[in-house]
Parts: sequence; structure tokens; C-alpha cells
Amino acid sequence: MPDEPVNLPGEPAGKRVMAFFDGQNLFYAAKEAFGYPFPNYDPLKLTRAICLQNRWDVAGIRFYTGIPDPDIDPDRHHFWVTKLGVMGTRGIRTFTRPLRYQNKVVTSPNGSFTSTLVGREKGIDVRIALDIVRYALEDRYDVALVFSQDQDLSEVVDEVKLVASRKPRWIKVASAFPCSPTYQNRRGINKTDWIKIDRQMYDACLDPNDYRRKK
Repeated sequence: MPDEPVNLPGEPAGKRVMAFFDGQNLFYAAKEAFGYPFPNYDPLKLTRAICLQNRWDVAGIRFYTGIPDPDIDPDRHHFWVTKLGVMGTRGIRTFTRPLRYQNKVVTSPNGSFTSTLVGREKGIDVRIALDIVRYALEDRYDVALVFSQDQDLSEVVDEVKLVASRKPRWIKVASAFPCSPTYQNRRGINKTDWIKIDRQMYDACLDPNDYRRKK
């Protein structure tokens, strides 16, 4: 026999929000949208701004990023280690993975070939997806606020809906991302509610600290 349809509870008046930041995805989006050359956003301010706008309550913030090798890219390694350390003092839980490097062949204008090391993140999107489902199972939030446009995360929405139907309870997944006339990607994660971050909101949520090494 087919399963009985599940009637989910109504939308709660007060909504607990767990924010999940894909650090690199947000940085590159803000770079294209607003022209900033380094990750100058403050995750706590961005989360609070969106929650204030929607009358939500902040229940927690999780931040995920790859970390460059200190021998290959010491400046960016220093930046992220310092910035993440400050995040920890503000109640933000962080998850990091070392970048994995591979050689990439580049053709120069004169036709010659050179090889350069390229670092790539591995496992960050998987960790985000696992935590979104885990915290849904633990009833830690009503809204999962994901700062990313990574479509690989769209599958997690189905899992969260399954959790909601089996509890049963009301859960929403939202995708927040920068938006401007210069940024071509205007889609949030599929099957989520889209929250656009304009220049005014982003600039109001800048981190006052510059963690780059002084030259």
C-alpha cells in the first residue's frame, strides 16, 4: 500500500536559523558582483542582517573553506588562519580542509607552454550537505540559510524535506548570494528560497579587520 500523505505542521511564528557559509563560493561571487579582491565580508553581520530583514532568530553559524598550503601560498594561508581564528572568538564554528594541488598547463601568447600549480577544494560541499541534514535531524533549526550558489547542494534540499515529513515539522532551506548588474549568475541553489544580497547590504556587513599581511 502507498504511504499515507503526511500533513506537515504549520509555519512557526518564531524561526530558528542556522547559517552555513561556503566561504570560497561567497568570496568569488562578491568579487564578481562588487569588485572586492579579497574576502572582506563578516559572516556574523551578514547572518544578522538577513535574519533581521526576515524576522528570524540566529541559532548558529557554520563556516567552511579550503586552506592554502603555507609553503605554496603563505599570504593566503596567513589570511584564512587569522580570519578563522577571529571567527571562533565570535561563536562561529569553522570547518577547513587543505587545498589539493595539481599542475595546470598554460599556453602563453608566443605559443610556449608553462606549468603552474592550481589549488582546488575537495569535500567542502559534502561537509556542508552532511551538516545541513544532521542539524535538521537534531532539530537545531527551522531555516537553513546557505550562503552559496553551488548547485551540488540542491540534492540536500530533498533530504531536508524528507526529514521534515518524517518528524513531522516545518523546515525551510534558503540560498543567499550577492547580486549586481555586473554578476551574471543570478540563480540561488535550486529548490531553495533565494535571498539576494545587494551592494548596500554587503557593504553594511564588511569585516572591519584586514587580515592580509602588511607589505
